[in-house]
Amino acid sequence: MSYAERALRTLSAGNRTLLRAQDEQTLLQEMCRVIVELGGYRMAWVGYAQHDEARTIRPMAHLGFDEGFLELGRFTWAEGESEESRGPTAQAIRSGKPAVVQDTTKLAGTQLPIPLAETLRRGYASIAAFPLIIEREAIGNLTIFAAEPDAFDECERNLLAEMADDLAFGIATLRMRERHREAEETIRHMAYFDALTDLPNRSSLNARLAAEIAQAQKENQSMAVLLMKVGRFQEISDTLGYLEGDHLIVEMGKRLLHIAGPNKSVARVGEDEFAIIMPHASAEAASRVAHHAMRDVCDPVSFAGLAMDPHAYIGISLFPGHGNTPETLLRRAKIAAVQARRTACKYTLYKGTEDRESTQRLALMSELRSAIDQNELLLYCQPKVAIRSGEICGAEALVRWQHPQHGMIATGDFIALAERAGLIMPLTRWVLEAAFRQSYAWLERGIRRPLSVNLSAQDLRDPRLIDRISGLFATWALPPELMQFELTESALMEDPAGALETLGHLKDLGVELYIDDFGIGYSSLSYLQKLPVDSLKIDHSFVTSMLTNAGSEVIVHSTVELGHNLGLGVVAEGVESEALWDHLQELGCDTAQGHFVGRPIPTAQFDEWEAQSPWSHPAPDGASAGVLH
Repeated sequence: MSYAERALRTLSAGNRTLLRAQDEQTLLQEMCRVIVELGGYRMAWVGYAQHDEARTIRPMAHLGFDEGFLELGRFTWAEGESEESRGPTAQAIRSGKPAVVQDTTKLAGTQLPIPLAETLRRGYASIAAFPLIIEREAIGNLTIFAAEPDAFDECERNLLAEMADDLAFGIATLRMRERHREAEETIRHMAYFDALTDLPNRSSLNARLAAEIAQAQKENQSMAVLLMKVGRFQEISDTLGYLEGDHLIVEMGKRLLHIAGPNKSVARVGEDEFAIIMPHASAEAASRVAHHAMRDVCDPVSFAGLAMDPHAYIGISLFPGHGNTPETLLRRAKIAAVQARRTACKYTLYKGTEDRESTQRLALMSELRSAIDQNELLLYCQPKVAIRSGEICGAEALVRWQHPQHGMIATGDFIALAERAGLIMPLTRWVLEAAFRQSYAWLERGIRRPLSVNLSAQDLRDPRLIDRISGLFATWALPPELMQFELTESALMEDPAGALETLGHLKDLGVELYIDDFGIGYSSLSYLQKLPVDSLKIDHSFVTSMLTNAGSEVIVHSTVELGHNLGLGVVAEGVESEALWDHLQELGCDTAQGHFVGRPIPTAQFDEWEAQSPWSHPAPDGASAGVLH
């Protein structure tokens, strides 16, 4: 058999190897085997060029008369005059072209990486080194040793060079396939695992929970889901930064994973929520795990040198008692976690009441949105009376919701609904439009009665608030003194700088401004001096108790003096009795508001109420009208 026929047979066998190879190392080793066992060559080896300082060639696969071969030489592709640098393998990698030694007996050891005597003893009579080229770069070598001198004629070299090219193509293909596999694995991991904690995410947990439910149904077994909400997460993120908030979540995940043990699935299912699946678990077993978790998971966590106690709450739901779908069990475990906040042990089983309430709340949220859009709300007014003169000096605009099925919804309830549903600003817009319309109606009848509207913290952050109010003044052509605005002290303190700017723009419109619920927001006197406000409204909690609570009386008295010293008017809310009225009059308070003065009434009935009210005919010297309302 000629050398060319031998090379052709080797090439053919190598191509079959390429088609079957599943991984890179197997491909390299199989190619060396084909060259030696089927091609009849003395030895073959594959090396990869390293880009270290020494430009090392790292042997990857070899076969043939190779015992001790890899220990004898120093394999490098670096430039230089050393024997190793001038060998055919180094030349092939450096040049990117085949390098051939046709007769090793004539070299006297000057161009080989191993001594000539060892080369001859092993029967390496001729050597051909071929570069492995991928993307125009020599990544390594395929070096073949033949037992005969002058073995590698031009035809054989060309065939073996084609084989080296095929090998390089096979390596590139396998690497690309591996990169695709890794990319797919990364995408799959991202789809089912949380990026921060590397725990399974909600999608992964849902799949696992569905499988566990199916297994529990098949075996007539119970199971439990524990959902832990991490407390203080938002506080730590807002105060110390998002990195510290992330640190808290990672630490809590590690602790929960350790507590749960190997037979329970732990997942991060929300920004500050983790869940544990407990197969074959009863309520008692789940409660034991929750108790253990609450004991260990809330140990102090270090934040930038500060040790802080994290808070956590655990809710437990059970299959089949609390549901038979992943969504139901997770939702009810979350409801139980909220319920757990009010317990001493901070964990509890799902009880069900709040689930029904949540469903009702969702329905009411939707209906509230519709009521706002369809103008189905009611505008009420509560009168204000000047204590010195006993005359009605204005009213506060209040919104009411007469639900077609549930009747009059308590104000606090539907305001809370509006906050949860993101409807505070639409609700404020409704009140503003209704109040301006009512004030205009009064003005048309010659009644100049100031009407005040409450603005929330969310309203103060509304970038269109000032333009909207300016537009209403333009629409109804109202004098600015007929509209007043009340802002709670706590709302002002959420963003003092932003609130100060908004109040300045409101004051530029010529309106009067009130600080509502004064005394419970902890604002500083220096900040209060900067606010362009006209009056303080003392919170009703202090007013209603000032006759029986010395501390409340001191606060009311001090607020009246403080307001007057700052040149501000003072309004007392919660005036429920004639005795309170009389004492406020003694303290020099300016204005009263409360059930003694008048309850909130529909604006359409206000004129009739005023005509029959004793405040329309005040007693001499501002004395009490003597009528309880």
